[in-house]
Amino acid sequence: MNLQPVILCGGAGTRLWPLSREQYPKQLLALAGDDTLLQATARRVDKSLAAAGRKVLAPIVVANEDYRFLTAEQLRQAGAVPAAIVLEPVGRNTAPALTLAALVALQAGDDPVLVVMPADHIITGVGAFRAAVMRGASHAEAGKIVTFGIRPTHPETGYGYIRAGKALPGQDGGQEIGTFTEKPDAAAARRYVTSGEYLWNSGIFMMRASVWLKHLKAQRPEMVQACRAAFEARSSDRDFLRIGKDAFAECPADSIDYAVMEKLPAGLGVVIPLEAGWSDIGAWDTLWQLGEKDADSNVKQGDVMTVATRDTLAISQSRLVALVGMESTVVVETPDAVLVAHKSRMQEVKEVVARLKREKRPEADAHRKIYRPWGYYDSIDAGNRFQVKRIVVNPGAALSLQMHHHRAEHWVVVRGTARVTRGDETFLVSENESTYIPVGTRHRLENPGKVPLEIIEVQSGAYLGEDDIVRFDDAYGRG
Repeated sequence: MNLQPVILCGGAGTRLWPLSREQYPKQLLALAGDDTLLQATARRVDKSLAAAGRKVLAPIVVANEDYRFLTAEQLRQAGAVPAAIVLEPVGRNTAPALTLAALVALQAGDDPVLVVMPADHIITGVGAFRAAVMRGASHAEAGKIVTFGIRPTHPETGYGYIRAGKALPGQDGGQEIGTFTEKPDAAAARRYVTSGEYLWNSGIFMMRASVWLKHLKAQRPEMVQACRAAFEARSSDRDFLRIGKDAFAECPADSIDYAVMEKLPAGLGVVIPLEAGWSDIGAWDTLWQLGEKDADSNVKQGDVMTVATRDTLAISQSRLVALVGMESTVVVETPDAVLVAHKSRMQEVKEVVARLKREKRPEADAHRKIYRPWGYYDSIDAGNRFQVKRIVVNPGAALSLQMHHHRAEHWVVVRGTARVTRGDETFLVSENESTYIPVGTRHRLENPGKVPLEIIEVQSGAYLGEDDIVRFDDAYGRG
């Protein structure tokens, strides 16, 4: 039976602000190594798992529509060619996302074992993880729902807990799921850890596609009905599979844990112990725990200098960060925001994000550097009636044919060659050359070369908002 990786790319990771933001969530970040969390997840289940007649299929990725281009580009960079990138028009939690993936998998005419992985976890022991997946495969093929349990190290209230039941026959270490409890209170979490009978739920599952749909239909038939209706209304858009927005909006929101696992009949759930350096990176203190520490137990990324500082996480993205006399602190610097907090207060970072949202501040949603399907731009300066951007266009890519009602633009090419459409004329602009786009003029910027095109754009006018764009033609289907 085939193994079908399923990567769930939902979630915003607000406790990892200011790196993780609404438009650039934590699975798109490289928090532990060169790969982003999404890329590491895509590499985790590969053809090396093909054994005993099993074939590993191309992954099915379920992602938020808002960062579809980033998701596709990161997968391309990782060398992962997905079977489908399914776009959720609205977030409905993990149970509907998995249901969509199961419907896609069954459409191929097979009933594969789904290997369901959140895109925002860290697993340092990839070999141990793959071995655990192989141990779980036979149980999943037999119609069971398999999850992977982590030995708890402290009374964590942010994880689901699994009480492991009797050991199953064989050498795979599998146990029946006794009870499945989602996110207990602090007192219950302490009891679970003290008893030694409980494991954390890793959020990673295995089951046949038909088995998931069968159990979900028994517990939440309205969810299956809404997902089927949305799937039937699907359409293809470039590299993406768009599902029916109206039908999916009617789908109830629920997690895999609440929708099925807590209600699973006895004997149908299996937990496989997982010793593979797992973490869901729920907050900055977790990254400190996992990071490589210096002689003073500091974890440092970027241009960081410490003096008389201990047990601290410091991350710098754009400038020197110097810490003197700090202890048990988290400092995270980005070009437009800096977080300074005590390690024991990490769960309260989400309150910062909530306040930013209430005050409608842009730092809650986006970084200063904004990624687009053609590349990115970085707003490096702004003032009364002007804004300066650094724009990078990927080789072969092009911005939309557009115009602005309220601003003019000056472009200076600092790297590469630009093909510029301005009104009825098209011409090339090379390094150290510039051009001017008057207010109200149709224009387009393209990179015909083989190296990234980099320009400095100076905008001037009465209004400089990003909503002052009228698109006439766009290769990426944006309105």
